[in-house]
Amino acid sequence: METTIQTLSFISHLSCSSCGNSHSAYQPQLLSACCQLPLESQYEYQPLSKSILTGRPGNMWRYRELLPVLADENIVSLGEGFTPILNLQNLAQKYNINHLQLKDEGQNPTGSFKARGLSMAISKAKEFESEGCIIPTAGNAGVAMAAYCAKAGMKATVVMPRHTPKAFREECYWYGADVQLVDGLINDCAARAKELNADSSLLDVSTLKEPYRLEGKKTMGYEIAEQLNWTLPDVILYPAGGGTGLIGIWKAFKEMQQLGWLPQSIKLPRMIAVQAANCQPLVETYFGRQANCKQYIGKPTIANGLAVPRPLGEHMMLRVLLESGGTAISITEQEMLEGLQELGKNEGLFVAPEGAAVWMAARKMVDAGMINRDEKILLLNTGSGQKYMENVEGMYI
Repeated sequence: METTIQTLSFISHLSCSSCGNSHSAYQPQLLSACCQLPLESQYEYQPLSKSILTGRPGNMWRYRELLPVLADENIVSLGEGFTPILNLQNLAQKYNINHLQLKDEGQNPTGSFKARGLSMAISKAKEFESEGCIIPTAGNAGVAMAAYCAKAGMKATVVMPRHTPKAFREECYWYGADVQLVDGLINDCAARAKELNADSSLLDVSTLKEPYRLEGKKTMGYEIAEQLNWTLPDVILYPAGGGTGLIGIWKAFKEMQQLGWLPQSIKLPRMIAVQAANCQPLVETYFGRQANCKQYIGKPTIANGLAVPRPLGEHMMLRVLLESGGTAISITEQEMLEGLQELGKNEGLFVAPEGAAVWMAARKMVDAGMINRDEKILLLNTGSGQKYMENVEGMYI
């Protein structure tokens, strides 16, 4: 019989993302025991007014009750979250779009949205007294894990492709991480991480292999609603590699309906998953050109975070697209470069190539009539362009 723990968190249990079987939230978990698929945190929704947010710090921990950390002393934070939503008036005017906004996750600690998920994962690792963590990464997640492990006083092993831009590698070294370079993409790094951690002495915080990075990423959804005064956009475009953010934002909207923070009758946004043409497993599966991503072979892309050929959460991403009435679209390397230049020259924003991809996807979908010019469009830029200088150096169009 499980002991009841007094905590601010409303968490009740974890459920399998495939069959729904329940798993304990009070002991370390990786994939579900039943289906070997990602677990999702479930909450016991108690009466909770939005007014509790008044006066709370402007970071992701303001949603404390809907996050899985049981004790405040285990929170490992560098001030992540509550990134701004910016109005892109110049591009909107140029392309005759009425409502165009961008949430800039590049303003997080370590320069990307990965700070949210890794703050949460490392906090839970600390809570479960792990001695350290290991991660296969395309770049930003490894940097974030290294930083939060340093803050927590934990060991960090980062496994990344050899072609990862130098800025990512160097930052990991400065945080004191053990950096392992591998020839190939993130799936090759995952195989190497498994070899390095054969004795399971380190907690593997790979995308969706543990339940808690998802809970950090979902705070983007809470912020979108709060920052837009408890309204929602008509359409959200999100760069989906591993897809945790896409899944998390949708999870947040559903949770806010359960809490009464959003009305049950509210029209939820269409979620658009944007991928790189060089690595588009979700696009191929969504449009029926393959049964699933398990045999997909991708190529490198200047948008390192989109080079995820076999995402573990593919079934979860497909569910979000289906439930939201969304779709998936891919963007070429040349289009990303054009998007980088447009956002830079017109809006003064130097975004990650992933952020450029979502802008170009929006532009193409508006031109094709797939998004109405009167709809409220929100783009997610997941990181700072500074880290990608090596990828795009000298590629001005």
